[in-house]
Amino acid sequence: MERSRNEKFVVFITSIAGLGLALETVLMDWEWWAIPLIAAGTIALWIMNLREKPDVNTRVVCFYLYAMLTFFFHGVHETGFFDVSIVATLGLVVYSFLYKKYVIHLLFTEYFLIMFIQFYFAITAKNIVFDTLAVSRLVLHVAIVVVIYFCCLRKITDRLSKERSEEEKDIRLESYETDMEDFLSNISHELRTPVNVVNGMSDLLLKRDVGYEADAIKRAGIRLASQIEDIQDYTECKRGKILLEEEDYMTTSLITDVVMSFRRGENERELELVVDLDPRVPAMLRGDIKKIRKIFRHLLENAQKFTYKGGILVRMYSEKTDYGVNLCIEITDTGIGMDRKTIESVSEGMYQANKKRNRNSGGIGLGLFIVYGFAHRMGGFVKIESRKNSGSTIRVTLPQKVVNDAACLEVTGGVKGDLLFHVRSNKYKVPAVREFYRTMAVNLATGIHASLYAAETISDIERLQKKLNVRYIFMGQEEYEDNPKFFDEVSKGNIVVGVSALPGFKPNPGSRVMIMPKPLYAYPVIKILNEGLEAKNIESPVTNIRPVFRGIRALVVDDEPMNLVVASGLFRDYEMIVDTAGSGKEAILKFQVNDYDVIFMDHMMPEMDGVEAMHILKKMSVELHKKAVVVALTANVVSGAKEMFMQEGFDGFISKPIYIPDFERTMLKVLPGFVNEQEGGKAE
Repeated sequence: MERSRNEKFVVFITSIAGLGLALETVLMDWEWWAIPLIAAGTIALWIMNLREKPDVNTRVVCFYLYAMLTFFFHGVHETGFFDVSIVATLGLVVYSFLYKKYVIHLLFTEYFLIMFIQFYFAITAKNIVFDTLAVSRLVLHVAIVVVIYFCCLRKITDRLSKERSEEEKDIRLESYETDMEDFLSNISHELRTPVNVVNGMSDLLLKRDVGYEADAIKRAGIRLASQIEDIQDYTECKRGKILLEEEDYMTTSLITDVVMSFRRGENERELELVVDLDPRVPAMLRGDIKKIRKIFRHLLENAQKFTYKGGILVRMYSEKTDYGVNLCIEITDTGIGMDRKTIESVSEGMYQANKKRNRNSGGIGLGLFIVYGFAHRMGGFVKIESRKNSGSTIRVTLPQKVVNDAACLEVTGGVKGDLLFHVRSNKYKVPAVREFYRTMAVNLATGIHASLYAAETISDIERLQKKLNVRYIFMGQEEYEDNPKFFDEVSKGNIVVGVSALPGFKPNPGSRVMIMPKPLYAYPVIKILNEGLEAKNIESPVTNIRPVFRGIRALVVDDEPMNLVVASGLFRDYEMIVDTAGSGKEAILKFQVNDYDVIFMDHMMPEMDGVEAMHILKKMSVELHKKAVVVALTANVVSGAKEMFMQEGFDGFISKPIYIPDFERTMLKVLPGFVNEQEGGKAE
């Protein structure tokens, strides 16, 4: 950019000088044929500059030739004896902006050539008297030109030295970024590998029912794995090196993850989580589902940290656009809030509301910065609305492509009858929570085109029953416990009664009241509206069924012995026949003499890494007329790792610690014909 501006400046000054030379030609009655040549040359300079053609070095030569010829034309006239030094000084200063030493050397040489010609004219024509004044002027002019010449050379030398320094800095920076990527990959592998062992071994201990200690170990391992991943994400956001891994996903799975993670987590403050999913959100979108899940996780964790009483409202809705939809994720809490300075700080990273050693909020202060980084990389934006001690609303808008524009939740055949929403107004200590539930209920009813009425008391319910065609009554656990006999009796008629309750709650014996586990969200309600009293598995759209891969012969390749134990234990739960190898070379030897349906390959191993081993196995499979399905099972999960492995030729990718739904999805994808049956477990 600077070179372009300097070039334009040189052309501009050269054009002014050319105009002056043309005017002097007219006034001094010099050769008139030079005027059209000066004009043509000036126009040619501007054309080359504006078109940026030919290349920059050729343009510099053309600029210099024009300056040399005009300078020479001016200098060969007798009247220019004392003007030559002024013109030479102008040329040296202006053309020093092109940072070409040879141009300065040639202009300086041309100056003395022209001065020699001027001396010849002065001596032969005797039109200049070389008295003391003339000689002193001449010496002063020459000295000035010489000084200007050396100053221009110094300027160019300093400039070129600075450019070389910047180039070396860029090379070092590029090398640093490459080293950083290698470091992140290595640190990811070195830290996540033992975490995978901790999580996997705790899973094996839990299956043996050894006690709550194993569960505590697993929770700690999951937390550590998340924090390692957060550090990687933060570094990639800071360096602007985030790579997106887009795939098709069901929008309901996002909300299911939020609900399930909240249920699994600790809720010592007894916060209410209200989930408002707009049923009109497209059923299937395309985007980076993993990063969107992380955005949800960070927003929810942030709200939980700084909310000490009340609750959290999670909203997800969409806005149609030319390219698909804007997926809007909105988290509102009743927490401590933020002032304007804090809002400005959170996007810069490494911000924590409480940095004291005895702080009572967890985390390492990276969450909101990662949210900003991911959202901006996806072409979206983040908006925070908050006031101190008045809660916060964080809204993330993400452009997504639409794969299936059908509504993610819908009532088959439309809602038959009216809905009652029974909630006591004095139930919640924080009034905002009551508003959260009201907003959720209204938005849900609007989305499915249902008639919804509020009923605060039993009298209100009885009154509305007489006036309306009430077919459904939804309420909380406390409302049911206040009048269980009334609702048990109502449920035995043609009215479906749904109660949002804590895990483990059961209605009275003989009651037909349906339980919707908290936190309440749209799916259980839609399930009941569609199936009534016959509704089953209303907890979530994730079924408690998992695929079984009985008889599949698997080879697990890893240089870490405990990883082999963990993977083998997990895969045997799916009734797979598992063999192991401690290196890439061992895997190759075993592949020569054995048949395997799938090979799980670690990445970073000594002597031969997983990528090299995979390439050899693929080549051998052709020679041996075998099929080699190789899945990367690695702790290298830096951004873009999955694409890298897939481009190398792997058939699938599973990260460590192993996330069961990812494992099952990958197996169903790479071995679709090997699922024998389905049994108890979990799949998505």
